[in-house]
Amino acid sequence: MGVVPNSSGTTPAAASNPQPAAPSFSPNILVTTPNGETLDLLDLFNRLDADKNGRLTLDELQKGCKILGFSLSKRELEKLIKTADLNSDNEVDFPEFLKYVGEHQSRLKLVFQRLDSNQDGKVDVGEVQTGLADLGINVSKSEAESLLEKVRASAGDGEASIDWQQWRDYHLLHATSDMEDIIRYWRHGSNLDVGDDLRVPDELPEKEKVGVMLFKTLIAGGVAGAVSRTSTAPIDRLKVLLQVHASSKNHLGVKSGFKQLLSEGGIKGMWRGNGMNVLKIAPESALKFLTYEKMKQLIRGDNKEVTPEQRFVAGSVAGLTAQTVIYPLELLKTKLILRKTNEYSSIADCAVKVYREGGLRVFYRGYIPNAIGIIPYAGIDLMVYETLKSKWLFRQQPNSPSPSSSSSSSSCRPGVGVLLACGAISSSCGQLASYPFALLRTKMQNQTAAGRRQPSMRQLAVHIVRTEGPQGLYRGIVPNFLKVIPSVSISYVVYENTKRALSL
Repeated sequence: MGVVPNSSGTTPAAASNPQPAAPSFSPNILVTTPNGETLDLLDLFNRLDADKNGRLTLDELQKGCKILGFSLSKRELEKLIKTADLNSDNEVDFPEFLKYVGEHQSRLKLVFQRLDSNQDGKVDVGEVQTGLADLGINVSKSEAESLLEKVRASAGDGEASIDWQQWRDYHLLHATSDMEDIIRYWRHGSNLDVGDDLRVPDELPEKEKVGVMLFKTLIAGGVAGAVSRTSTAPIDRLKVLLQVHASSKNHLGVKSGFKQLLSEGGIKGMWRGNGMNVLKIAPESALKFLTYEKMKQLIRGDNKEVTPEQRFVAGSVAGLTAQTVIYPLELLKTKLILRKTNEYSSIADCAVKVYREGGLRVFYRGYIPNAIGIIPYAGIDLMVYETLKSKWLFRQQPNSPSPSSSSSSSSCRPGVGVLLACGAISSSCGQLASYPFALLRTKMQNQTAAGRRQPSMRQLAVHIVRTEGPQGLYRGIVPNFLKVIPSVSISYVVYENTKRALSL
């Protein structure tokens, strides 16, 4: 059993526990707690150590922090113990506590200096806005003032800025490793919602998560999908035409395909099926992005970083989930795109005629190749996109040699050009892996529309390879690249900017 700290300042120690090196700072520093008490580290430890056995447990930290006014969740306090506990006994003795404070101070000091751009020893509203902008987070002046007020209120100060000691005291018991973690904790409990890499904290009520964060994410994904597909609808229709009707015998290509579509339906006909396309892609994109972000949280757990492999799994699950839900709309979209003039009077008329062909089952014809193809496409697409964006952001962080990184409020935000490049590269990689499955899916959907007996996916693939060679599985890939690259790129750009507009 450890020895309780005494009034002379003797540090407690458990005889069986290995002792950390002596701290490289004075243990007599004074800390002002959120409830206004001023304590040195020994007094602070004693106040937290309820049973006076010289060791802090999770239960003691939860109760002690509540009494002293520190707003820390159970998960955050578990992280503190994990960080400070050197001998893995799930408790923190005083030497371990001192070592934790010393190392934590150093990390906090670096972040404070990063925010304090004019190096005057204080952080004001403008510096908060600039510092957060470097992380890709736009905040208004009132939001920045709200963040500073939280620290000032904790310190009982009425100044318009915060100093180093106030900053350190506010974050002292929040074990963290980088600026993003610190900012996440800083905005805890406020109305400020930040970007993609900084989530709503776990302490928010579940109702608020669903009612605010998830709803806004759904809107952002839906808007992104609708805008991108409407912009590229004519190319999408050409792609479907070539997938179904192009062969080595008719030599139907991009130019002749466009002429055929124009002659059959005119300029307006180039957007045939776009209503269903928008109706389909809005919930599809929303579900995909929402599921992807929730899967990342689930897979990541307590780890700060999401690995490329984890992004692949999250992207695949997100894509498959979205496609499963909206697949009947996908089938209707294909039928409306390929229809002749006056074949269907409306979307409802199309759905009724499809149902009469074979009941509910027909709405899922072609689903198997679709499900197989969406895994490599969605997984590779989102994995490559986020990996490229993360690499770019990493190069712009404070330790980057770029001289403008600390002076420009927008220099560390991915611009439109960066997002377009990331989206184009990621979509190309995904399409190369999944295109044959998309072609098989479209052909199977069209055969159902014509009322012919539906061959299996394997039979159809073997027939295509035998009659046209392996290249037959890539019919229509040229207009597909012409469509998918701008479509996905626009989708991601609109998504990122819609999130900013919604304060996500």
